[in-house]
Amino acid sequence: MAENNKAEFENYIVFDLEWNQCPFGKERENRKLPFEIIEIGAVKLNKNKEVIDEFHRIIRPMVYKKLHFRTKEIIGMNIQTLEDGGFFYKVIKDFLLWCGENPVYSTWGSMDLMELQRNMKYYGLLELLEGPILFFDVQKLFSIAFEDGKSRKSLEYGIDHLNIQKERDFHRALSDAYYTADVLGMIDDEIINKNYSIDCYQNPKSKEEEIFAVFDRYSKNISREFKTKEDAMKDREISSTRCFLCEKNARKKIRWFSINSKNYYCIAQCPKHGYLKGKVRMKKTDEGRFYVVKTLKLTDEKEVEAIREKQEMTRRKRREKRRGGKLR
Repeated sequence: MAENNKAEFENYIVFDLEWNQCPFGKERENRKLPFEIIEIGAVKLNKNKEVIDEFHRIIRPMVYKKLHFRTKEIIGMNIQTLEDGGFFYKVIKDFLLWCGENPVYSTWGSMDLMELQRNMKYYGLLELLEGPILFFDVQKLFSIAFEDGKSRKSLEYGIDHLNIQKERDFHRALSDAYYTADVLGMIDDEIINKNYSIDCYQNPKSKEEEIFAVFDRYSKNISREFKTKEDAMKDREISSTRCFLCEKNARKKIRWFSINSKNYYCIAQCPKHGYLKGKVRMKKTDEGRFYVVKTLKLTDEKEVEAIREKQEMTRRKRREKRRGGKLR
């Protein structure tokens, strides 16, 4: 996908979802479906990133049949409108058929693609959408193209920043899909192609399926599943700090350490390319197993010092916690 060029933008699908959540609080939510999709809107773009078709459906809620007050406030729909919608299993099949073969999905942020798959899994339809999925995160691309590459702003902020005319209401699926396509149309193709994202809700299940992707200044490795976090960190590929530019082992200056139960950091140094910052994010599947998203990124002395301070702060907190335990 990183090799795409403008002529390959076919079946380019920009979509947006609206969803509802349990109106009675988190303690009463369905753990398998915390967010139930109630609306889907999408536009299809040609190779010039021009809209050539649209898709829009309201979906009848089957899990949360009352609107959460926040959902009602944001989307401006009532439960009666939703009850006239189609069933999810039928709507999603129609949507995937409309998308066509080999669609390139694009969304504002990463949540919509993940929640689409979670809803499909709930209804036993996940096999219709093979993963892991390569896609374009327009929120991230906007930041790379027009800001610092790190910030993540709202869609309306992006529209205002680019002086795009506001012709539709925000927070409705089809309107937001059009706005997302508007922003995408103003981003250079080279930036888009070099900065694709990988959705790993459907994570690799075997060594052979593991993903290793190289970008301009960093690499990303998505591992297979492990029984425990400790098993994952013992894996040689996960713990290694091989430079993604020259493929030689970089010597660790700060060994892997955890600041919480989800994130691990390290610093390594490649003789040719300098410092590399390693980050491991532990991901837990719905079945309770673990897989890793590891990034190695070119960095500088300033960030090395920041990681060193983070390591020392972590050690200090643990020492204080142990002392507190002894005092009790």
